[in-house]
Amino acid sequence: MTRTSDLLIVGAGVVGLAHAVEAVERGLDVTVLERDAHAVGASVRNFGHGCLTAQTGDALELATRGRGTWLRLGAEAGFGVAECGTVVVARSAEERAALEELAATRGDDVELLDPARVVDRVPVARDGLHGGAFLPRDLRVEQRRAAGAIAAWLAARTGAEIHFGCPVHGIDAAGAGAGEARAGAGGIGDASGDGPVVVRTGRGEFRAHRVLLCVGHDLDRLVPGLADDAGLRRCVLQMLQVRPHTPLTIGPAVLTGSSMLRYPALSGTAGAAALRERWRTERPELLDAGVNHMLTQLPGGDLVVGDTHHYDRTPEPWTDETLDDLLLAETRALLGTGVDVVRRWRGVYADAPGEFLIRPVAPATTAVAVTSGIGMTTAFGLAPAVLDRVL
Repeated sequence: MTRTSDLLIVGAGVVGLAHAVEAVERGLDVTVLERDAHAVGASVRNFGHGCLTAQTGDALELATRGRGTWLRLGAEAGFGVAECGTVVVARSAEERAALEELAATRGDDVELLDPARVVDRVPVARDGLHGGAFLPRDLRVEQRRAAGAIAAWLAARTGAEIHFGCPVHGIDAAGAGAGEARAGAGGIGDASGDGPVVVRTGRGEFRAHRVLLCVGHDLDRLVPGLADDAGLRRCVLQMLQVRPHTPLTIGPAVLTGSSMLRYPALSGTAGAAALRERWRTERPELLDAGVNHMLTQLPGGDLVVGDTHHYDRTPEPWTDETLDDLLLAETRALLGTGVDVVRRWRGVYADAPGEFLIRPVAPATTAVAVTSGIGMTTAFGLAPAVLDRVL
């Protein structure tokens, strides 16, 4: 048994840590519990792309609100955050039209590029280029170091307690005494009252006045009923780390036409609708695999390339080599050079109707999940909004 914290957060991925950062800056005493020895989920398996400009509505507002926090934490916690923007490459008239529509509504946040200026910014093949756009407000985060660096910064600089290798078995809601309203393993008790919440783990019990469950796609492990009601499932992504045969320097993130069919600020344009209709006949394999072909560069020069999308509550464990072949073919065509695969992995994130899931699951206990694959983009704007609501 440790002290009773003001706020206990289950999950030390980017979403959980964002709430911890916001809470300690409000003067709260914070404990974070993480089942693994370090973050290995969605927070490290992604592109490191802070994709602000391609969002709409609440997601755009939250992404914009959190942008400054990413920049500050990168400097204070010692990991890379680059204001490098994004280049969206247009290789058809429909893609160019979609970008022109976006530029017409977003002003200085979108700079249209002719083919020569696209190649000046990113080393893509010139064949078939119709131009592109530069999105200057987007960020690139050193994703494989960020979560660990933020956790270490929190522990060293703020006094927050962070316990790794500490799996949560169940939670007894506020007011439950010893032996009262105890849920079974993996469950949430239903007692009411004003006492502290008791969180049971493989390393003992912790107490807190408020609890946030920030466990992403594993929310169904703790609150399966809520997951059922919310329509929660996992989105599995096939992704690659590749090494170009010709060394390349690519500062911005790079999006393509397939990205325009997924990101909401572009997918709702007439140009994207026309592209989708044409691809139903010409490129159905891209649509069937849910391809968002994009890339970012890692500090050592390798590229993170992806991705495909498959949805299921419990996905099968197998990868499909034909999907990797599809991504590799698209990458070679985009860059005009060969690439060698260095690593393969499956990304994963929580998916449900709507972009965010914020629901009470018991007195003083709230589940928080980003259910649209934009946790890194929105987490530091989401956290203050959630704490305003639950405190």
